[in-house]
Amino acid sequence: MSFKETPITLILFILIAGTSLLALFKAGDLKSLLALNPFSVFHRKKYYQVLTNIFVHYDFTHLIFNLLTFYFFSPQLETTIGSFAFAVLFLTAGAVSSIPSLIKYRNNPLYFSLGASGAISGVVFSFIFLYPMSRIYFFFIPFGIPAPIFTLLYLIYCIYASKRETTINHEAHFWGAVWGLVFTILIHPESVSIFLWWMGKIF
Repeated sequence: MSFKETPITLILFILIAGTSLLALFKAGDLKSLLALNPFSVFHRKKYYQVLTNIFVHYDFTHLIFNLLTFYFFSPQLETTIGSFAFAVLFLTAGAVSSIPSLIKYRNNPLYFSLGASGAISGVVFSFIFLYPMSRIYFFFIPFGIPAPIFTLLYLIYCIYASKRETTINHEAHFWGAVWGLVFTILIHPESVSIFLWWMGKIF
């Protein structure tokens, strides 16, 4: 599938890669400027960070993993739901995934969150809801996981992992994924019956 058919995917890919690499290797202050710092959002009115944190990453590994996931799912999803809807999904999933951190750490000036994982979780789960018969593959697993089973496992894991003290924002992953499902239902309500029918075939 050509990027000419999916302009939003191409634009977002370039923005994420370019801004992240610039922040990692050239502009040290850019990462802290664009990352989500709930304290700054609430007390310094840096509202832009709710979206700009999507475009910077912790390190090169974090960036590559997110870009690969974005590349695998985004072109087909943009073709399916249209460029405008895809752009809205990606940006709103990123914003929604930031809400738990905004609430939880609004008085903590030392907390920062960054990366496109929440937005990409929204993309992946929208794709899954529209293509429930697909299989999800990982680098270290030699077989594909049926999409509905992956949905359940991923959400359960995010809930479990969010209870543990880690540097990974699992709550952002969870709520980005949930918003991907909600958004898809809003624009394609018929997808619910198709997804449930396929779930019934699996279970």
